[in-house]
Amino acid sequence: MIPSRTLRLHHFGLGAKDEDATCKVLRTLGYSVVRRIRDELQRTDLVWCTRADEPPVEVVLPIDDAGPLKAVLAQQGTSFYHLCFECDGTLEDTLSRLRKQGTRIVTVREPLPAILFDGRRVSFHIAQGFGLIELLEGAEVPGTP
Repeated sequence: MIPSRTLRLHHFGLGAKDEDATCKVLRTLGYSVVRRIRDELQRTDLVWCTRADEPPVEVVLPIDDAGPLKAVLAQQGTSFYHLCFECDGTLEDTLSRLRKQGTRIVTVREPLPAILFDGRRVSFHIAQGFGLIELLEGAEVPGTP
């Protein structure tokens, strides 16, 4: 098993079609909208929402019908669809450890720099028996902003 210090829950990913309605509910739940950006590489608009002592929520909105949320939002307008874990070290090292420990994991999006996280690399994977996870490369990795 990977030691708990190696992977930390970073945020919940919430896919949404209606930004205003989604953010209204999050505000009602005590979250604050902190930042909104467009990530052309991911083909999404992102709204970062925080609440004291709780994991952040990343509202992910499709820019167009060709983006990664098409299937997720086909049946419903809003859906939690991924958990993001921050890694100690590189994405490659983390994936290697997960696989060595028996986790069947398939990469669905290769590492890309994430504008929301100041250029730190993220990648997306399906972990069998769990679902979609995002891995965020650790801030201490050499060459990471």
